[in-house]
Amino acid sequence: MKELNDTPQTAKRRAREKRTVSQMIALYCMGNHDASARTERAVCGELVCPECAALDAYAALRTDRCRKMDVKTSCEQCGNHCYKPEMRERVRAVMRYAGPRMLTKHPVAALRHLLGK
Repeated sequence: MKELNDTPQTAKRRAREKRTVSQMIALYCMGNHDASARTERAVCGELVCPECAALDAYAALRTDRCRKMDVKTSCEQCGNHCYKPEMRERVRAVMRYAGPRMLTKHPVAALRHLLGK
């Protein structure tokens, strides 16, 4: 894989986006999967089930490899979709569930995500 040469600002944004998506996946897992199944650590550090851990790792990898991080506002509006269609649908389901809950659990991350900053 070609090494991405991020500016400090882009690297910070990339890390923040990975953390925010990971927090959303952790919220989704907490609300939809049994607590005893949560044996893995997400990128954000919270416990998730193996299925959600795989989605979290995939999302983090796609974020690491995104070539348009410096100019895009959201993955949905990007002309170059990095996610496979099946995984995109899974992330959409996670965001539909976790999005409203992010406002109470992680309000700053939620607002930054909504504003695309």
